[in-house]
Amino acid sequence: MTGAREPDWLLWAREVQATAQSGLAFSRDPYDIERYHALTALAARMLAARTDGSAPGLATLFGAEGGYATPKVDVRGAAFDAEGRILMVREAADHDRWTLPGGWADVNQTPARCVAREVLEESGYEVRVVKLAGCWDRSAQGHTPPGLFSIVKLFFLCEITGGAPTTSLETSEVGFFAAEDVPADLSLGRVLPHQVARMFAHHRDRTLPTEFD
Repeated sequence: MTGAREPDWLLWAREVQATAQSGLAFSRDPYDIERYHALTALAARMLAARTDGSAPGLATLFGAEGGYATPKVDVRGAAFDAEGRILMVREAADHDRWTLPGGWADVNQTPARCVAREVLEESGYEVRVVKLAGCWDRSAQGHTPPGLFSIVKLFFLCEITGGAPTTSLETSEVGFFAAEDVPADLSLGRVLPHQVARMFAHHRDRTLPTEFD
């Protein structure tokens, strides 16, 4: 199940920025470098024309990206208690809406280590990662609002091994929910209702194959 397609202008701007970023990573010709910087500025103007952002600010943001352009990686942990309820946290940065604990993957850490760390930091619970349940493209899944960059989201099934509910600078509440009680006010940029439903399915049957776009 996927959501609405992102607008073409966003996909085009994202692709232009990625082309420019990769070109700047490998080109040594000064004229090509100048052209790739122009493409970065063009991508920023395309976004500024359709959003509240300023072209110079967006150009600076795009210009901060270096190397070959690849998707960013977001990790989410689906941890369940003994009653089969899923662990969720309120995301302070998104009006206290609910989500599965997680965040950006860090360098020099495996995705499994990243998600275990994120769950501990955001909820207070220690977990053991059991399986990769979902590998989904944020754009293809229909998350809102749309993002500037391409993002791959990894959803891991986890077992709680210790800890106690603790909030953090990023979270304002920790809770467990049965499938029928999952909050309606989800942080849709981080997790979607059908993704939470699929985590319940993987919890009930761990032999299910990893899902992907």
